[in-house]
Amino acid sequence: MVLMAIDHVRVFSGVPAGGLPPAIFFTRWITHFCAPAFVFFAGTGAFLHGRKLASRGSLTAFLAIRGLWLVLLELTVLRVSWTFNFDYAHYLLAGVIWGIGWSMVLLAVLVWLPTAVVGAFGVLVIAGHDALAGWIGNLPQSAPDWSWLWQILYLDGPLRVGADGPVLAILYVIVPWVGVMASGYAFGAVMLTEPARRRRICFALGLGMTAAFLVLRAFDLYGDPGPWRSQPERMGWLAFLNTSKYPGSLQFFLMTLGPTIALLPLLDRARGPVARVLTVFGRVPLFYYLLHIPLIHLAFVLLSLARFGEVVPWLFANHPMGSGRAPDDYRYPLWSLYAVTAVVVTLLYFPCRWFAELKQRRRDAWLSFL
Repeated sequence: MVLMAIDHVRVFSGVPAGGLPPAIFFTRWITHFCAPAFVFFAGTGAFLHGRKLASRGSLTAFLAIRGLWLVLLELTVLRVSWTFNFDYAHYLLAGVIWGIGWSMVLLAVLVWLPTAVVGAFGVLVIAGHDALAGWIGNLPQSAPDWSWLWQILYLDGPLRVGADGPVLAILYVIVPWVGVMASGYAFGAVMLTEPARRRRICFALGLGMTAAFLVLRAFDLYGDPGPWRSQPERMGWLAFLNTSKYPGSLQFFLMTLGPTIALLPLLDRARGPVARVLTVFGRVPLFYYLLHIPLIHLAFVLLSLARFGEVVPWLFANHPMGSGRAPDDYRYPLWSLYAVTAVVVTLLYFPCRWFAELKQRRRDAWLSFL
């Protein structure tokens, strides 16, 4: 949750998404762990939630309704939070919440299969989609009537809605993210095993995935659009870590999910004030997400007023995909990015703690949608 805030503060600070120097590269790179973990553990949460429900049909209904709700939030509340404008005639956003939402809708169907089959489907999608990238990329030319569907499924980028409609900026396509969620769903069975066995499985799986990334990446065998040695020479050894996120490649997911799963046994034993604070955010992830983007955006509006005596018009552009580069004199130094993140996360702790306590006290149906 904190790493995610760093990346979204970066958007409004004008700091580029990666590149050199190394401090900027790692500011972006460390946040790559967020989306895979969110989607993977959303699947795990779905599995565990299904254990509490009376039937598989109840889980299907829950996932379908919640998934469509997330898509609606992305197109309305979050789109306005990112842009602070209502220019719906030109810009719609399909970000991570869009991707999670549609993946949940598809998972609502997959849950009728045996858990092992759902897991195998997820792994096949993650591991195999890179091999099909060229074939899928040619589909719009061979089947133009379905080009919009292939773009939503895999190709990403701007999609015109209707002849004269707005542009849907697709950042998170359905493939391979539905595979990540399906894999996370099957991982829920691991979370139900006794603690010692669960720790062994997590270490073996996480470290094995990390080792697979190192081998595939070192020898450029498979699983990323281009060899890392073909990247600009100025990137140096950082090119080794510069895997493809849009859409996420096999190497990207091995690089991020491997260490995340391996860390689970250690985090399971985490205690103390820092762990208690972070757990508060983890108990209300959607509530946190809905609050943190407008709060970050508002923070930079206020900073702009203090710094320039006016709100820089770029802050009302179509972020994060249609805003273009920040003005030359706007960009904030890297240290301020982390300072703003610290302030934002601190401020969010208090409403998140209140809402987490509210959800613990009450069982109103509407609370499950936040």
